[in-house]
Amino acid sequence: MSKLLTDEDWDVLLRRINQGRCTPFLGAGASYGVLPLGGDIAKQWAEKYEYPMEDRSNLIAVSQFLALKYDAVFPKDLIVEMFQDAGVPDFNDPTEPHRVLASLNLPVYVTTNYDDFMVKALARRHRDPKRVLCQWNRAVKDYVSDNPTILESDPSYKPTVANPVVFHLHGHVPIAESLVLTEDDYMDFLVNISADPNLIPAPIARALTGTSLLFIGYRISDWNFRVLLRSFDRLSESSVSRLNVAVIRAPDGAEEVKEKTQNYLTKYYENIDVRVYWGTAREFVTELWTRWQQAGYAN
Repeated sequence: MSKLLTDEDWDVLLRRINQGRCTPFLGAGASYGVLPLGGDIAKQWAEKYEYPMEDRSNLIAVSQFLALKYDAVFPKDLIVEMFQDAGVPDFNDPTEPHRVLASLNLPVYVTTNYDDFMVKALARRHRDPKRVLCQWNRAVKDYVSDNPTILESDPSYKPTVANPVVFHLHGHVPIAESLVLTEDDYMDFLVNISADPNLIPAPIARALTGTSLLFIGYRISDWNFRVLLRSFDRLSESSVSRLNVAVIRAPDGAEEVKEKTQNYLTKYYENIDVRVYWGTAREFVTELWTRWQQAGYAN
């Protein structure tokens, strides 16, 4: 199946990256191989904690079950414990997604992942990244109040290539209360973000609406990803719309079913000005880096 990005799409994307006007947006697939995917975690929990429903690979639903069976923080504590035993990516691997993204000299990176791999990759490039949490609930606001970041201590701060910001939209381990994980969390997150635009700091909001967005590591079934796309689309003006790219793993199943699914979702994303690259995070960054070097942009 075609990966769908044309040479013209690539030219625009590379130009935006070179100008510093592209914002990577990382999903779970960017960390695959070091951390398990959400579906795999959900299946383990469903088996261990006797989840009674059929959607046993739905991490959001299984997490909601555990929150009701125990308490709201219980599944988040399980995530924190899992991360304590996890390793880190091989940043010496030229196809490692975080390494490639850190090499692109961009000022803002956004992630819905809980890990700190993007921060680590940037630091290895001798850059000084600033981690910022989205203050989507009271617990995170209290934490940030006690541990202010650069955006709270200096509202006039502007991210730079040397001092980039990594914005954790859905929380960061080990701060369990910051994680957006259960169904209730996602509902609260979306309601609070809609009600209070200031929950997205101004430099991050400018990046989301004023640059080309590059979504890497998401799945077709990530409904929260589609909601986020729609939300950002509403923030943008059609007269200044930009190329956005989503890197999405190709659907499984019979070839005919895959093709129909791909065609449908390609049209879905095109309606909100998003071009789809059907492939893994590693496949995409490998092609990105090859084209980047061929275009003469690499240092």
